[in-house]
Amino acid sequence: MATTLYLASQSPRRWELLAQLGFSLKPLASEIDETPHANEPAHDYVMRMAREKNRAARKNLGHEPHFAIVSADTCVALDAQILGKPENAQHAFEMLSQLSNRHHHVLTAVSVYFNGEERSLVQQSAVRFGPLSEAQIRAYIASGEPMDKAGACCIQGLGGSFVSHINGSYTGIMGLPLFETRMLLAEFGITPPALA
Repeated sequence: MATTLYLASQSPRRWELLAQLGFSLKPLASEIDETPHANEPAHDYVMRMAREKNRAARKNLGHEPHFAIVSADTCVALDAQILGKPENAQHAFEMLSQLSNRHHHVLTAVSVYFNGEERSLVQQSAVRFGPLSEAQIRAYIASGEPMDKAGACCIQGLGGSFVSHINGSYTGIMGLPLFETRMLLAEFGITPPALA
């Protein structure tokens, strides 16, 4: 049974989540252009990103992988607007101000490639923030936590204190929906070692 996966992601959170399932992981570089296309829906965007990362990782590997390659991408969508990672502190402030006291969606796409076949899915969660004061937002930005996170928030860190309600997958909001990822791997006959 496969106990090793290639992970085409630099995210320590994705690494930790897959390791939690008992997998041994090998990192694969997967640098791509992450610019959304004009008027691209968030669902299409994250799916395209996850697939492109997987394909870039396969190209970097240079041969048919011995283990499944897992890639993922997460984005935050407010209405029809995709909120990526903040460019600077002011950008983070604007994002968090927009999210204050509102619902938004967190979408994570997962793509798995193995034995010449690629399968992908998108998991979507609804998240509601409580009201945020300017002082709270500025203090959060000063912590440094939001600066490399989609939507300028990290639910498993200090940013989790802003979340009043979620409807969906906590691990999906973190960056890798474990239930859906486990189901996707099962389609390739891969069972997490911790559950075997």
